[in-house]
Amino acid sequence: MRLSPASKNAVLLAAGLVCLSGMIQLAVALGTVTLVAVTGIEGILGLGPAIFLLAGAAAVSPAGRISDRVGRMPVIRTGFALGIVGPAVTALGCWSTSGELVVLGLGICGAAQTIVLLSRAAAAEMFAPAHRARGMSFVLFGAVSGAVWGPLVFGPLFADRALAPADLALPWLLTSLFAIGGLLISFGVRPDPQELSRAFANEAGAPPEPTAPVSVRELLRRPGVGYAMLAAVTSFAVMAGVMNLAGYVAVGHHHSHGDIFTVISAHIVGMYGLVLIVGDLVERMGRRRAMTAGLLIMAVSNLSLVWLGGIAGMSLSMFGLGLGWNISYVAATTELVSLAAPSERGRLVGLSDRLSSFSGASLALSGGVVYSMGGATPLAILAALTAALPAVCIILLPSGVGGHLVRRFSVKASKP
Repeated sequence: MRLSPASKNAVLLAAGLVCLSGMIQLAVALGTVTLVAVTGIEGILGLGPAIFLLAGAAAVSPAGRISDRVGRMPVIRTGFALGIVGPAVTALGCWSTSGELVVLGLGICGAAQTIVLLSRAAAAEMFAPAHRARGMSFVLFGAVSGAVWGPLVFGPLFADRALAPADLALPWLLTSLFAIGGLLISFGVRPDPQELSRAFANEAGAPPEPTAPVSVRELLRRPGVGYAMLAAVTSFAVMAGVMNLAGYVAVGHHHSHGDIFTVISAHIVGMYGLVLIVGDLVERMGRRRAMTAGLLIMAVSNLSLVWLGGIAGMSLSMFGLGLGWNISYVAATTELVSLAAPSERGRLVGLSDRLSSFSGASLALSGGVVYSMGGATPLAILAALTAALPAVCIILLPSGVGGHLVRRFSVKASKP
């Protein structure tokens, strides 16, 4: 059976995320360990993830704006190119025991991740509005197969090995191969997703193409954008902050470094394993309800880390964290895509990702301090509250965050 251009592109974008998953797993599991091993300073726990996320935050918003002008795929290919360079620079830092090069390499990896993850919005906009959550879910499903890299490749590679800086260099260098594969795959995505999205520009409920550029402030005033942005930022920040600290927490529970990849793989399966079901579930239960439900699942999963310290228990908690993110983030991002015209989506999703990465970096840094001072219990409580409070806000505010401002703005604008 011949695939439609949108379906073919979705398959290729999913394959690209399979490759990205390999780089992300190593960066998440060993980013902090690598920086501490090279510098010898244990007090910088949380700095590695923060560098990774802050660099991503700095890169994604300009990347989103550029993608609105030149198309999605040139920007996504640039992300894969950075994914080749970043691990290589980190490997060089390990070989030369240069903390500066490791920091630079982690930053480039972070930028690569957030730029390539613009594939999510690209996937959603290729399909009709009623099927966008399913389209994005299909592309995200590709990343779940990347979870096998942990237990099958990285786990055995690090089993029963001391993690001196020189031992970390080769795995980082080999990680560039994943990005090379993703870059080659990306050249098959044609036509550009932005071109396909214009077919739905005139459908009922779709925002019209603006005759003049619309400011970000005006985008944020649209009904529904506020609470969708809150859910997207919170879900990503909590997921990324906890995920990036999970490896160090596992080591703190006296588990081996090879076991870290079992925990991270369980988390990735939670993030992407059920996305094909989640896409339909989101549309059936309603996007706003799905955002709230996902955040509450994340809160419960984080809180369970107070009692679950074994590999099986941590894997279960991290699976739940990933599943909650999956539900909330798919709903929120799909809503943001639906509330923006094709020429506005890159900026809006880019802003969401930038705020998410800044928030994730803040949580990783503050969580690292909390863990260093009090251990896993206060860290788990902090993460649980961070996910639960925005969910309560979305439930209690009838029009969502920003809804009252939107109505007030609309009333004023309608007066002669």
